[in-house]
Amino acid sequence: MKLSRRASWFLLAFGVWSWFIWITFVKNLWNDGSGLAFDDAGDPTPYFWVHLLLAITSFVLGTVVGAIGLRGVRASRAGDGAAGAGDGVVGAADGVAGNHPPRRPVQPTDASDHRSVERQG
Repeated sequence: MKLSRRASWFLLAFGVWSWFIWITFVKNLWNDGSGLAFDDAGDPTPYFWVHLLLAITSFVLGTVVGAIGLRGVRASRAGDGAAGAGDGVVGAADGVAGNHPPRRPVQPTDASDHRSVERQG
């Protein structure tokens, strides 16, 4: 899969935004005094549990999306000094995906190819 720098930065920004939004949401939910999140006895209501589950799920998904974006940003920075870099696209073709080293070019094995035969003498 190839991921552009612009997409990588967008995903990273989305992940950071998710952290900010959902942590703020849970704080507000926890401090709710309107009676929606907690009943008169101070026990959590179904509203609280549903919204807490929503916040946790969104927080986890935002974290995963942000991690994908961070990985893409790091890969694009690592590829800046490499030959062929500068196209703004990173991914498996650059040898970055899966933390595998880039593949070496295949050397010709045909004896009639003068580039693959060492000259003697």
